Amino acid sequence: MELIPQEIKELIPKLYETEEQNDPIAYVKLFIPDANWSWFITEISIDKDICFGLVISPFLTNGEMGYFSLNELKSIRGKLGLPIERDLWFKPTKLSDIKRMYCEN
Repeated sequence: MELIPQEIKELIPKLYETEEQNDPIAYVKLFIPDANWSWFITEISIDKDICFGLVISPFLTNGEMGYFSLNELKSIRGKLGLPIERDLWFKPTKLSDIKRMYCEN
């Protein structure tokens, strides 16, 4: 199953398009249902399958911005063996709002 449908990929800014923005928007949330990891995508390179965005995990109390591969994420499983999913109810949200909701600051 495709994590991010093509029509959604086309809405996400390309890599480096938001680097001058103080508070970019995350367009997609990916998560592992049986682990406490989430990826909020702000930019994407469709042809290289690379994303940039905020990663939140139990080890990163304030989250961390970085690059990640969708192909690599597809291979990750949680404690019960569940794969990564896209949050179907997630709406595009400013990173500052996501950090306020998910990070300990």
